[in-house]
Amino acid sequence: MADYRLDVDLDFSYTDESGSVTRGSARSSGTDVTVSMDSLSPLGGGGIPSLDEIRPLAEMLAGKGLSVTLSGPDGSIVSLGAVNSPASQRLVTRSLHIKLGKLGALVPIVRQGRRKSAAVPLLPPSTPLPLLPTVRRKISRRITTTHYTRGSGRPRLIFVQDAATWTGQIPREVTLAGEKTTIGSDPGCDIILEGLEGVHAEIRHDELDEYVLVPHGTVSGSVAQAGPSVLRTGARIQMGQWCLAFFREEFADHGRPYGGRSGGELAYERPQFDPRTGTMERDSSRGVT
Repeated sequence: MADYRLDVDLDFSYTDESGSVTRGSARSSGTDVTVSMDSLSPLGGGGIPSLDEIRPLAEMLAGKGLSVTLSGPDGSIVSLGAVNSPASQRLVTRSLHIKLGKLGALVPIVRQGRRKSAAVPLLPPSTPLPLLPTVRRKISRRITTTHYTRGSGRPRLIFVQDAATWTGQIPREVTLAGEKTTIGSDPGCDIILEGLEGVHAEIRHDELDEYVLVPHGTVSGSVAQAGPSVLRTGARIQMGQWCLAFFREEFADHGRPYGGRSGGELAYERPQFDPRTGTMERDSSRGVT
């Protein structure tokens, strides 16, 4: 059996449509990965995976000598992989590689599963498993579109800092929640930045679920300097002393087919059906930056 080592230091967050934020982390410095969440509410949105779905993952992890533990605010929920499962639990799980956690941590999940809430599913969808998608390298995946539900993918602006000015703190971030976001020095703007014109620029959420930058003052960076510009993940917007970057999760980005990317690698790209327009499009970016 090959030896594997995982060095993981990751913090993540999930924001639902009501604005509620769930934060978590993934930590590992060897073969044991611990995933912690401060709330279990996101697990109820897409349902709970069955034991039949979990067993193959647990066996695969055990074969690699790895273990993954999922913890909530009340303690350990479940451990998968190379774990020491009690004989009493094996009667329930029918697996040597699944170890159930504290009863107090399991009860809230079971209750959420029974409610079958009509909440919007997790983005990306449903279950957090597999937690280690990169362990198996040779997996054939079906190509799908990048057209998810309107406004999904947590579109946001992040204030860019370079190595000389970064203090080690998480950069300021603004979620684009409305249909129009104004940027400028005017107190009525959604994002108020000193040194800019009253309304320096605005970002519109259009009918095709695109986020479009409309400049009113001087704008540079990787966006068009004059006229509207469709924003793609990684686009930089320079306005005076302020530099912001646009981000939207790739599964909801309407960029080039099969990935929401901008730019190119000199490769042929197959046309993709765009349900927004009802047409086959090779590149739905419409002048991507």
